[in-house]
Amino acid sequence: MEKITILEFRRHAEAIIRKVRQGKRLILTYRGKPVIRLEPIEQPDPTADDPFYALPELATAKGRSLTNEESDHIVYGR
Repeated sequence: MEKITILEFRRHAEAIIRKVRQGKRLILTYRGKPVIRLEPIEQPDPTADDPFYALPELATAKGRSLTNEESDHIVYGR
């Protein structure tokens, strides 16, 4: 696993984050010692019962458009 220093991370954070998002795993070191592991977070694929797939059933032709927050509240109860 590639190691990078905190200073390198500060100077090149955007490029390093891009690498991590592409699947690369990195170790950040502080004063030569490993302190943090950077790795992508695995996003599970949505399942067929995900409420998102019920949106067409909730839509009406004459209704107004909903905001993202309103849609989340209706679909996910948040």
